[in-house]
Amino acid sequence: MAPASAAKKPRVTRPREQKSYLVIGCKPWNRRLFDERLAGLPGEWHYIGAASELSLDVVDKISPRYIFFLHWSWKVPDEIVDRYECVCFHMTDVPFGRGGSPLQNLIVRGHRETMLTALRMTKNFDAGPVYGKEPLSLEGGGEEIYLRAGCLSAKMIQRIIQDEPKPVPQRGKPVVFKRRKPEECEIAAPASLEELYDFIRMLDAEGYPRAFLHHCGFRFELSRPALYDGRIVADVRITRVAGGETAR
Repeated sequence: MAPASAAKKPRVTRPREQKSYLVIGCKPWNRRLFDERLAGLPGEWHYIGAASELSLDVVDKISPRYIFFLHWSWKVPDEIVDRYECVCFHMTDVPFGRGGSPLQNLIVRGHRETMLTALRMTKNFDAGPVYGKEPLSLEGGGEEIYLRAGCLSAKMIQRIIQDEPKPVPQRGKPVVFKRRKPEECEIAAPASLEELYDFIRMLDAEGYPRAFLHHCGFRFELSRPALYDGRIVADVRITRVAGGETAR
């Protein structure tokens, strides 16, 4: 029997350093997703929900392994993009569909499904290398689609923090979408009920201007459309147009 002095010492297991992660989003459903699906994942999780809260000093204090942008409408400062690994989720099969208003631009072009792409942010919008892509249905109202994309983003985030994959450069000729303006939400001359239904539903999300039309000095805003039996049934909000604008 070996002397006690020669016995092996028990191995000391040191806890692995806990990584920090930062999630950024500007829509109410982003915060709910963070609380319900992301905050409980391994690591230390933080959330920012307003542009005024995002600065290099704030991010430096957190020192995140990744910064995940679920939905963001402002340019991220270059010093943050350069210093940290920033991951955004874009609702197109990039390089097709880089640019603004991807959901609306896809639906007006007749798309019924797309790819949700997780890509690394760079100084050029939506041009960074790709971590992964997942199929995404474009059926339903705008907010329903955003919620669906959010749940899919959470699954992709979990894979990214587990595997820490190296993003792959995009391939192919870019097709760039233009960000839609509020005045483009006015209903013009749809070719069919189906086209009108798509136009109304693609704008039906909290924080977005609804599809609208003006008539006899009033503004009619449409939401929650349903298409069946050769007709559209929708909620309508009617307000008087400032200055008594005439019909058009």
